[in-house]
Amino acid sequence: MILPGSAVRVVNAGDTYYGFEGQVQRVVDGKAAVIFSGGNWTKIVSFQLPELEAVSRGKK
Repeated sequence: MILPGSAVRVVNAGDTYYGFEGQVQRVVDGKAAVIFSGGNWTKIVSFQLPELEAVSRGKK
């Protein structure tokens, strides 16, 4: 289940952000706003929920 605060990965191979991981900011009407940040940039992009998969983050 994808909720705000969840870590997600883009699984749509046709998307520019394919394979990127980010954090969900909000979920509205079947779309999720995902924040990507790395180095000196931060970007927020909207995706359809089927284009994302939840990523588990934690100690291994």
